[in-house]
Amino acid sequence: MTSETKNVALLLCCQALSMTSLTVLFTVAALVGKDLAPDQSLATLPLAFLQLAVMAATIPASLLMRRAGRRIGFSVGTLIGMVGAGLGAIAIVAQSFPLFILGTTFLGVFNGFSGYYRFAAADAASEAFRAQAISLVVAGGVVAALLGPSLASWSKDWFSPSTFAGSLLAIIGLQCLNLLLLTQVNIPPLPAEERQKSGRSLPRIAQHPIFLVAVLGGMIGYGVMVFLMTATPLAMDAIPHPFHHTATVIQWHVLGMFAPSFVTGVLITRFGVLTIILTGIILNLLCATINLTGTSLLHFLVALALLGVGWNFMYVGSTTLLTEAYHPEEKAKTQAANDFLIAGFVAAATFLSGSLLNRYGWATLNWCSLPILCLALFAVLWLQTQRRAIAPLPTAKPTK
Repeated sequence: MTSETKNVALLLCCQALSMTSLTVLFTVAALVGKDLAPDQSLATLPLAFLQLAVMAATIPASLLMRRAGRRIGFSVGTLIGMVGAGLGAIAIVAQSFPLFILGTTFLGVFNGFSGYYRFAAADAASEAFRAQAISLVVAGGVVAALLGPSLASWSKDWFSPSTFAGSLLAIIGLQCLNLLLLTQVNIPPLPAEERQKSGRSLPRIAQHPIFLVAVLGGMIGYGVMVFLMTATPLAMDAIPHPFHHTATVIQWHVLGMFAPSFVTGVLITRFGVLTIILTGIILNLLCATINLTGTSLLHFLVALALLGVGWNFMYVGSTTLLTEAYHPEEKAKTQAANDFLIAGFVAAATFLSGSLLNRYGWATLNWCSLPILCLALFAVLWLQTQRRAIAPLPTAKPTK
């Protein structure tokens, strides 16, 4: 096994453990929030704080990795996540909503660090293998789809009557394994000469059409996914559907998010990155349409699976597109800006998700997602028409 494939394989496993932890959290967090919050409209507030923490962590995480290397950065983030999971478990036992918010905030910082696994894969891979490396590392979430909801359901009564405290402690066990794997990751930091270069200013980078469309695709793809997925457990509970139905829907959703990653990189190479992003947008539009037609288990199952695949195509595609927008010495600040903007949009979507669901219902959430997706659709179509007129960076080979 070459150094390139070894590092990508290790990063895939680390991503799998991180995403499994986050899947466990997202499966139970809204329900825990509903139980602990003084007002049910605040049920998704812990997840909103999580996303705000992601936003706050993205820039320092990227700068730390630029200076100290990917392995140290990921290890720091993992330790912070373990603290957050412990605080969350204590909060459930103590029936403390503020403490649970604090725990999810720490887990948000962890998420801010773990979001860079896909960029670490791009660093570890050759240019020809870059799209596939990003896609394969994101595919680590398949483990999250298969294990996360089942682990959340299995562990929720470990400390009965403190329902879901065991689920938070299970996250700590997963991240212990993550720390062990990280000791084997070897991605050299940027050479000293490149670390000293600043490259173009961020405002100048942000003016590039490729950067703008890549960021917009990432923001809307991730934001709409979280907007609908976060509210799904609450919407199903209100009908009501039993919790094991909810866990099944989330499982298929997460499987849809990550299973395509085994081929997304190949599809990008074959059909072009913009075509794959467009396909993701169309799948998300189909998800909202199905959600508007009914609330049976089958409706939730099919719609959330499509939402997952749509997210995958938009997220992997936008990440791949972003690598065309910066020189090597600019990647830390460009990646940080990208993830900062995505996290900010996702934080707003997470908070609005619970509030709008409580006040206006499930159908309103889906209607709200349609114009946002259409904005992304028009932006990608515009870039597709302008693609040949936009000069690529000297160090960036366009992905069709």
